[in-house]
Amino acid sequence: MAKKTEVSNKKSTRRLFLGSFLPQLIIIFIACNLLYFIPMMVIKESVKSEIALVQEKVTSSVMNMVHPAILSVDNIVKIMPRIDNEKSMLGLVGYLSESNTNGDVYYATTTKLSEGGIWADKNKWVPPAGWEPSARDWFKNAVAAPIHEGVFSAPYIDDQTHSLCVTYSKAAVDSNGKIVGVGAADIILSSLNDILKETSSNLESNRYIIDSKGFYMTNDDQSKLGKANYFTDWNIDSATVAEVMKRTPLIDSNSKNYYGVTRIGTTPWYIVMDGDMKSLTGQLSRFVLLIEAGMLLMGIIFSIINLSSIKKMGDGQRVLGEKLYAETQNLVVSTKETAATSQDQSAAVKEIVATMEDSNALSENISSKIKDVSKVAQKTSSDVIEGVASIEKNVQQLHAIYEANQQTITGMKDLNDKIESIWDIVTLINSVADQTKIIAFNAELEATSAGEAGKKFRIVANEIRRLSDGIIDSIHEIKEKITEIQHSSDTLILASENGTEKITSGYETAKELGTKFESIKSSSEITATSAEDITGIIQQQTIASEQILIALKQISAGIENFTGATDSISASAENLRIMSEDLNNQVKSGSKDSGKKAKA
Repeated sequence: MAKKTEVSNKKSTRRLFLGSFLPQLIIIFIACNLLYFIPMMVIKESVKSEIALVQEKVTSSVMNMVHPAILSVDNIVKIMPRIDNEKSMLGLVGYLSESNTNGDVYYATTTKLSEGGIWADKNKWVPPAGWEPSARDWFKNAVAAPIHEGVFSAPYIDDQTHSLCVTYSKAAVDSNGKIVGVGAADIILSSLNDILKETSSNLESNRYIIDSKGFYMTNDDQSKLGKANYFTDWNIDSATVAEVMKRTPLIDSNSKNYYGVTRIGTTPWYIVMDGDMKSLTGQLSRFVLLIEAGMLLMGIIFSIINLSSIKKMGDGQRVLGEKLYAETQNLVVSTKETAATSQDQSAAVKEIVATMEDSNALSENISSKIKDVSKVAQKTSSDVIEGVASIEKNVQQLHAIYEANQQTITGMKDLNDKIESIWDIVTLINSVADQTKIIAFNAELEATSAGEAGKKFRIVANEIRRLSDGIIDSIHEIKEKITEIQHSSDTLILASENGTEKITSGYETAKELGTKFESIKSSSEITATSAEDITGIIQQQTIASEQILIALKQISAGIENFTGATDSISASAENLRIMSEDLNNQVKSGSKDSGKKAKA
């Protein structure tokens, strides 16, 4: 029995140790991986940035070296087609190539030298007998290239300088589009190696300049220039090389190596860089391993301390188990009593909730009816207000009609007075016409007495008399028209005065009706206001009832939840009592086993 207990204790101790140590081990593993991979990512990005910076510096320096040669050739091929004598060509070649100090500059016509062609060289080099520029690769490549496009030759050993160089050449075209010559410039490649060495960098990397096929154009080993292939040294097959060249600029890095390839400006050359990543990450790896070992050691120490603390806690569990058993017995009794009380309270609250729901429904019905009454009262008040406004407008219109009618009567009376004045004037004109008629008659008699001498005067007197008769007849008609106008004016005045009396009566009636409508308006406004007040009170009462109902529902739900919780607590308390009883028995059994072991 003692051996079984000892084995059980060892297993329990092992489980406790693993349970406390394993989570720490997992955390240490995750933390160390993060501590390693994050700096690795930073280092890789830094390497990529440094490679890009170095390549940019080298590209700028190489283009500064190559640009004078390209510029000299471009200027020569533009001007030379206009020159037709050797002396001028020699002078122009020397003048246009002053900026190029890296190599020779020259120009050759398409006509062979043996047939009268011209050769112009910056260094005044004289070709040997039988030597023809048209047989050289730089000449052939320029003629075969698209018009206005320059080409670079493959690297070769220069006959004069005995240095590795390339030739940039370009065809010269006349105004008819015919190739008449080729301009070219030599570029000494030893300067490229100097550029690579002078470009500063934080990376200890291998740097080379290669052509489009991968052959070295710079290398400390001179025997590899133009012969050995960079990609062959790296054991990269031709398909991969073509893919790399297609994707330039390309910068990549992995856990072992890093490399970068990019084209140098408009030249057919590329700068490549490569190096060992372990030289940059070795210290980081050692640092991470050291931290892992330290954290692992600390985890073991903390696990041992935890195990010792757990053993000390086991001795206090026995006393705690006895106390817990006694308290859980009391808790079971209390929770059962509380559950019974909460069930009674839940039933009472449910009855109150049902009553409040009925009351709330009745309040909502009353509120709906009062709202309808309020709407009718508001509509009535609105109609009365519109009626009052219409009556006031009618009164104003009657008053305006009354004043207009009075002005009409006054105008007619004034017109009648003026007609009387016209009557006097007509009478005066009639009197004058009568006098004129008499005078004309007497004048006609006198003219008749005068005989032949008064004949013309008699005609005039006769016409005056006829005119007077016409005036008298016209005045008679005017008097008749004036008499008719006076009769019509008197009739209109009487009718207007009669209308004025009726307008005055209607005006007074409208004013009385307006007063009555004002009284109705006041009553309807009071009714509408009262209906709105009653509606507001009913709505407040309804809202209060709803709030009370919601509160009671919440109380009911809370009591139900409390009842459920009490039942759960009661069940948990019973389970806790059983568990504490079992724990107490186990502790007592453990104590007895320990006593027996001590006796043994």
